[in-house]
Amino acid sequence: MIERPPAGTVPDVPGSYQFKDIDGRVLYVGKAKSLRHRLNSYFGRRDGMAVRTAQMLEAAESVEWIQVSNELEALMLEFSLIQEHSPRFNIDLKDDKSYPFLAVTLDHEWPRAMVMRGRHRRGVRYFGPYGSAGAIRETLDLLLRTFPIRTCSDNKLEAHRRLGRPCLLFHIEKCSGPCVGEVGREDYDGIVADLSRVLGGDTDEVQSRLVDEMEVASAGLEFEAAARWRDRLGSVRKVAERQQMVGTRNEDIDVFGLSGDDLEASVQVFYVRRGRVIGRKGFVVDRIEDLSPEELVGEVVAAHYRGDPPQGVPREVLVPDLPAEVELLGEWLSGERGTRVRIRVPQRGDKRALQETVTRNADEEFVRHRLRRATDHNSRARALNELQQALGLPEAPLRIECFDMSHLQGTDYVGSMVVFEDGLAKKADYRRFKVRGVPGNDDYAAMEEVLTRRLTAYLEEAALPVVERPGRFSYPPQLLLVDGGIGQLGVAKRVTAELGLTEQIPVAALAKRFEEVFVPGRSDPILMPRGSEALYLLQRVRDESHRFAVAYHRQLRSRRMTGSVLDGIPGLGPARRKRLTKEMGGVHAVQRATLADLRELSWLPDVVAEAVYARAHREE
Repeated sequence: MIERPPAGTVPDVPGSYQFKDIDGRVLYVGKAKSLRHRLNSYFGRRDGMAVRTAQMLEAAESVEWIQVSNELEALMLEFSLIQEHSPRFNIDLKDDKSYPFLAVTLDHEWPRAMVMRGRHRRGVRYFGPYGSAGAIRETLDLLLRTFPIRTCSDNKLEAHRRLGRPCLLFHIEKCSGPCVGEVGREDYDGIVADLSRVLGGDTDEVQSRLVDEMEVASAGLEFEAAARWRDRLGSVRKVAERQQMVGTRNEDIDVFGLSGDDLEASVQVFYVRRGRVIGRKGFVVDRIEDLSPEELVGEVVAAHYRGDPPQGVPREVLVPDLPAEVELLGEWLSGERGTRVRIRVPQRGDKRALQETVTRNADEEFVRHRLRRATDHNSRARALNELQQALGLPEAPLRIECFDMSHLQGTDYVGSMVVFEDGLAKKADYRRFKVRGVPGNDDYAAMEEVLTRRLTAYLEEAALPVVERPGRFSYPPQLLLVDGGIGQLGVAKRVTAELGLTEQIPVAALAKRFEEVFVPGRSDPILMPRGSEALYLLQRVRDESHRFAVAYHRQLRSRRMTGSVLDGIPGLGPARRKRLTKEMGGVHAVQRATLADLRELSWLPDVVAEAVYARAHREE
């Protein structure tokens, strides 16, 4: 347990502090106007502390701090340290679901509209998030007749380009046919720009232009054309009606609503752009410290914009309580946006009503989350406690690492390491190993190589000063699990013994046939009760390691098999090979191509085309 720093050693200046455990892992990062006063608050009576704060102090072994010149620098330093270390006890905005976005891939030759989830990537413009993928498809279905942007995959686009015939979407007027040259670059870019304006809430200009086109067609007695413009106008108006109007045309606002108890809080954010609600997102927050409502709002707002906010930083942020450090947050957000950002509590009118609506959404989501979490959290805690008792472990295995091997008749031998922390997969810590020193089909030797490499890396990193540790293998597992039976367990025992880790790292093996668990010191397997939470957790860990190993093996085998024909051809480097297979339609298409087909490619020199043809037809 951590002890109070010696008197007079903590400076009375702004800065950031970090609590660390016995392995040097950062548990919590904070900031303070005065490091001395803030750190002193952690070393008083613990009976009045928040439960999670007391748990953090129990797990902490040391505290370090970094001095800065002012509060804003302390805030920025705190952000960077949290992003670097992902501390377990800091507020983390965990999405209550993976919200879908309507994305327009501006980085493609012909931009495409599609449903996307997960981390945002550069070159793509995102709209939303939406409540469901179905809502995105309904919106697209309304708009494609007016803005016929392509929705097909790149492979389908190339296939129809080679065929010279468009797909069904072109014939039903839901695609402008860029694959067959039915639309020019300038016109297509205009369609993409108009679609982006409507999805972004700027519908007035587009509606006005559609009205003008309809009236011109009607005045010219082209009634069928006028009817088509009328239908397109109706589609745009329907989408505009779905985007609830809550402000004036030039307002960009994010509205936060919070609801919760002493342990957790549900957060809802509504995104208002050009006066219309264009998306929302929800999070669940673990309340680590005993924060006041003002302090919690400040932490939530900071965490939301610290990452990758879906709609960027708006001009105005509406919150239920004014953050404790509102001026500091406002200064930081203004720097991020480039213009002044206001953070305020709405007092009356439409914005006050909207803020109350967002808070009601947070209330309802918190009730749903508690119903889900009650079962989920209890089952995970039960599983870890059952494992500790059944396997005779010194403590509940909060970190489990599982290893599995995959190969095909001794080729493309790979190993996987998956990590579960607190009963949940921690994919950031997954590792893949390409087996190097096993010439044939020998699972035991391959397992020994992988375990030796992983645990040797841990010992090497543990020997370094804490500040110099890379962090990839710094933390030992509290249970090392191998997929297999007595043989694999023997390998794990031998490796830990040779490295002097027998007492530190418990090992076990899970045999798939009868779901038997083998542990050192017992000749008979441990039979977990069917339906027990512990067995279910072990199965999930083992199955995940098998999936991860097989996926890596398939990736290597596919790369070897598909690339072998074109490898090593003089003048055909990676860039040319990629372009050749893309334009021809794959490796097999290159093999079927005639020499004349290859020479027709203006960018491919004749001597290289002849070398490719010779390689592809050397069997003949």
